[in-house]
Amino acid sequence: MRLAVLGAGAVGRSVVELAGEYGHEVVAVADSRSAAVAGGSGGAGSDDALDASAVLERKDSEGVVGDADPEDALAADYDALVEATPTTLDDAEPGFGHCEAALEADRDVVLANKGPVAERYADLRALEAASEGTVRFEATVAGAIPAISTIEDYGPETVEAARGVLNGTANFVLTRMAAEGLGYEHVLAEAQDLGVAEADPSFDVDGTDAALKCVILANVLTGGEPEFSLSDAEVEGIRNVPGSALELAKEEGRTVRLIGEATRDTVRVGPRLVPENGVLAVTGTRNIVQIDTEHAGRLNISGRGAGGPETATAVLADVGRLE
Repeated sequence: MRLAVLGAGAVGRSVVELAGEYGHEVVAVADSRSAAVAGGSGGAGSDDALDASAVLERKDSEGVVGDADPEDALAADYDALVEATPTTLDDAEPGFGHCEAALEADRDVVLANKGPVAERYADLRALEAASEGTVRFEATVAGAIPAISTIEDYGPETVEAARGVLNGTANFVLTRMAAEGLGYEHVLAEAQDLGVAEADPSFDVDGTDAALKCVILANVLTGGEPEFSLSDAEVEGIRNVPGSALELAKEEGRTVRLIGEATRDTVRVGPRLVPENGVLAVTGTRNIVQIDTEHAGRLNISGRGAGGPETATAVLADVGRLE
């Protein structure tokens, strides 16, 4: 398929780098300042596809991907739009607008951006219903872990709940606190030094990121009726988890993890006691999704929940499902 990629962060870059290995062509790439479009202004490559290496080298050296306007990427001759711009809340713009433009042009949309499916799920599905295009969003929940496609394959109506460890930064902090007996602030600083946590870690440690993922899972379970958004979630982060709580938990063979859960009725995220050697006690930056099914029991799927190449594989798996 011919892809237009919006967003040149870790995920967007990795999609551009890996698309050829999956048999797809990238015909447009846009960052917040510029675009490169095959056969047009700012293009690097042939009339048929961009030279991925040339586009990314220019991004590294000059801070832009091309000479065209970012909006020109939406006007390119593509089959599927990959929306990998940063997640925003409330109106989910500009990501939602990008999806709207693609669907109104009867193009497919593959999302890595959580905003449109977490904050405007019903609006997005309405646009899809009026379009010949299809929306897919595996990459919005738990990176490389196929949580959404598993629920779809089993049938959302047969899935009772989905829960798990859905944020690698928070999990890294809790893992280190428990293993080394260190305080929250000390471990957070270490995580920032290692690049595991952002300079402003609030999105992760306050539970917002995990809550958005659980909102998306809840919307998949309900089909958007009722529709969930972040404002419907009960969210507590890990800032106030004391080291003493982890020490006491360890004495009882338990530990603390930031657990998110989605059902057809509720979305909850917060620190929870789990068995120290249980399936939910994944360590470091790993994620796990636990799916309770009506007929097949409980499924546990664990793996890398973030990262450019990891999340890009979920994006490209969705592109493959569109073919």
